[in-house]
Amino acid sequence: MEGKKENFHKFNNISEREVEKVVGIEVFSTPEMKGIQGTIKNRYKDFIVKEITFTGRVLEINEDYTPTRYSVENKDSFTTFNLVKINKDTFEAVRLISDALDIAPKAIDYAGLKDKRAITVQQASIRGNYVEKLKKLKLHNIFIRNINPSKHPIKLGSNWGNNFEITIRNIDQKSIKRNEIEELLAALRTRGFPNYYGLQRFGTFRPNSHLIGRYILENEFKKAFDEFVITTYSSELPQSFNVREDLRQTGNLEKAYDAFPKSLNYERIMIKYLIDNPGDYKGAINHLPKYLIKLLISSFQSFLFNRMLSLRYKKGISLNKPIKGDIFVILDEENGNITQIKYLYNGLYDKYLQEANDLNRAKIVYPLIGYNTNLDDFPALKSFVLEILKEEGISMEIFSNKLLETYDFKGSFRPLIAKPLGLKILEYSEDNVFQNSHKLKIEFTLQKGSYATLLLREIIK
Repeated sequence: MEGKKENFHKFNNISEREVEKVVGIEVFSTPEMKGIQGTIKNRYKDFIVKEITFTGRVLEINEDYTPTRYSVENKDSFTTFNLVKINKDTFEAVRLISDALDIAPKAIDYAGLKDKRAITVQQASIRGNYVEKLKKLKLHNIFIRNINPSKHPIKLGSNWGNNFEITIRNIDQKSIKRNEIEELLAALRTRGFPNYYGLQRFGTFRPNSHLIGRYILENEFKKAFDEFVITTYSSELPQSFNVREDLRQTGNLEKAYDAFPKSLNYERIMIKYLIDNPGDYKGAINHLPKYLIKLLISSFQSFLFNRMLSLRYKKGISLNKPIKGDIFVILDEENGNITQIKYLYNGLYDKYLQEANDLNRAKIVYPLIGYNTNLDDFPALKSFVLEILKEEGISMEIFSNKLLETYDFKGSFRPLIAKPLGLKILEYSEDNVFQNSHKLKIEFTLQKGSYATLLLREIIK
């Protein structure tokens, strides 16, 4: 990227690899192995995501059991259901359902966000008795199945993970052989892949949510507004680019409010606030929904994690093998989730942690830095953090902002490596969409929090 000049970001080459660098995604776990150079998400049917419940059950797209009766006597308080959506993101699906039921979107709970250009199934819930209303609900490319009363809601993060069936198209079978693909998948099963936060976290076309989050924590609210509303990216869609560019050139908020499409709802909210309250950029930012502000701050945390992971690798340090001063977190035996049990790795003679790591019973973790994070607890990492903050021009004082406490960002951990489970080839055959090409259909499972697109990044390169 050429850099930023007067609120304009221009990429030298608008490719996913180029955009990824802006958010700290820079390295591969299999750099010596050739990628297959295919196309993903050519059709929404090529990307099927099925949520896995905490008990390990994989939801199926077509499962639809007869709903039971909602009973106050049984202390039913919620209506749960499977949300099947086609080519819609979770936010849009929830909005359409809430509009149809005449309830607020926040009344609908779900465990996690699912891809837009895909067929996905996930659990959701609504407080109260909505069994009959959901049975009658008819929406385009949204299907409500497995409606059941429940004593408990579906909560954010309450799923175990997701199962994926993905078709990669437009593969040149002359440049990559099936045995080479098998070797690459075998390496990924063993090594895993860097557990980055993917572009979805930051904005696929405008990768800047981490910048907005940073400016909010630095109390630079005009910068946050400008980055959110005015800054243009050469990678974004023309309609969005043009209205932002006009506002950047003219500064005419009234004209911008009329010109900005309703799909840019948050921008319109802030523009309208500034029209009514000239110069109050802090008020404009605080006029955004709280969950969005929380997401923006979280994106800043995610950016620092990505940078730390990349810096470790670029310094020649393995992502799989520990060095003295690394922190290990023990995984629970039942589900393989990280626990709060952590250990400091003391070097070659720490055989217990080495063995736990080799058996996938422990993982090396880096922090998501919050108000309660003490970098002295991460001896092998502290110098990396200070190097990144210096390079980015960020003061350590940013982690003392009271907003971190307000939104409960006390700090947590994230494994450096994610390993796909059950990664296998389902089909490798002629492509019926791209002539003289092959398609590869694969299946795998990932625990929640890890991105399928980053595994596909390793496969495609």
